[in-house]
Amino acid sequence: MKLAFLGLGTMGYPMAGHLAKTYTVTVYNRTAAKAEAWAAEHNGHAATTPREAAKDADIVLACVGNDDDLRSVTLGEDGAFAGMSPDAIFVDHTTVSAQVTAELYAAARDKNLHFVDAPVSGGQAGAVNGQLSIMCGGDQAAFERAEPVMQTYAKLCRRIGSSGAGQMTKMCNQIAIAGLVQGLSEALHFAQKAGLDGQAVVEVISQGAAGSWQMNNRHATMLDDHYDHGFAVDWMRKDLGICLAAADAHGASLPVTALVDQFYKDVQRMGGGRWDTSALLKRLQALG
Repeated sequence: MKLAFLGLGTMGYPMAGHLAKTYTVTVYNRTAAKAEAWAAEHNGHAATTPREAAKDADIVLACVGNDDDLRSVTLGEDGAFAGMSPDAIFVDHTTVSAQVTAELYAAARDKNLHFVDAPVSGGQAGAVNGQLSIMCGGDQAAFERAEPVMQTYAKLCRRIGSSGAGQMTKMCNQIAIAGLVQGLSEALHFAQKAGLDGQAVVEVISQGAAGSWQMNNRHATMLDDHYDHGFAVDWMRKDLGICLAAADAHGASLPVTALVDQFYKDVQRMGGGRWDTSALLKRLQALG
């Protein structure tokens, strides 16, 4: 089986690396030097356009930045859809809007291609360790063909429903995370203000009902005032914007999500756009 992988950022680079252990992989990246470096490291191939990368590939996978980035690697004369063979599958691991997912699903179908939306959760560590949670939407037959490939870097890979269901599930993921990180930040801030040993507090409360992935994996770096781990605030605001727009479309009320989005806006104003999402604690500390 021949594969192509488009986008070699923080997530895509290690994900494509896992694939290269089993499959023949051609990669494309907007910065060509990064694709060439990946190809040299993993004994793969680097292409100069998405179309070239997708040529003769059974499955093309992508993990890029946003809606416009995804359109740029799929559509147009140099896009992947123009190079893919009939019945090939495009798997999108990017977190994007429901609108672009619907658009590209239809565009793929018009070309006798298949499109699976498959956003991921687990962060950089999950990508490096091959322990991502992958939530998928699309036709059952296309998912079944692509699922063994995605298992290369998955802890869990599941089809939630028809096209768009994967992206909607990722929105649920980001909505839940927003509240969790704010709650954890407030707990650690309170512990500091009360003169408690934050590490000792977490060791106790993490074993009870307050425990979470965020607490287990972020409390230590938060207490050390280190915010260069995991998912950046800029990207989280992009995702929460998608969530809030979808909530308006579906008539859902997301008051906590909307509030935390504004807190992240405050972090950006502090110069923390590239800090990871746990930097909500730093915002509270700046307030006094």
